[in-house]
Amino acid sequence: MKKITSCLWLILLYNGNAYTQTSLAASIANGKKVYQKNCLTCHQANGGGVPKMNPPLIHASFVMGNKKKLIQWVLLGSTEKVPIDGKYYSNNMPAQATLKDKEIADVLTYIRNNFKNKASAITPEEVKSTRVVKK
Repeated sequence: MKKITSCLWLILLYNGNAYTQTSLAASIANGKKVYQKNCLTCHQANGGGVPKMNPPLIHASFVMGNKKKLIQWVLLGSTEKVPIDGKYYSNNMPAQATLKDKEIADVLTYIRNNFKNKASAITPEEVKSTRVVKK
């Protein structure tokens, strides 16, 4: 009986992990489409940004750091000259609040797992809870 229970537990654990990996892959694929439509012009195809205007997303501390701040940045945009990793960027970032929670989660998950970044996914629930606080 112990063997059967252990085997069932391993199957459930494996299936749960496979589902998570599938969900992450789908989120990244969807996020790439959102990026190409909404972010590519300023942050470039390679995530390199534009010097002194639009910050690079490549191995950037603000991308891999606090999720809530990153979500707020996307939702609210920015009109300030912003220091990022020791350099200043002056181009305004338009608010992207018209994007759905899932679109924002997907694009940020894509960015956090590309351009030499490796960070945890952002969920639509995290975006929703941040959006509610900011209204």
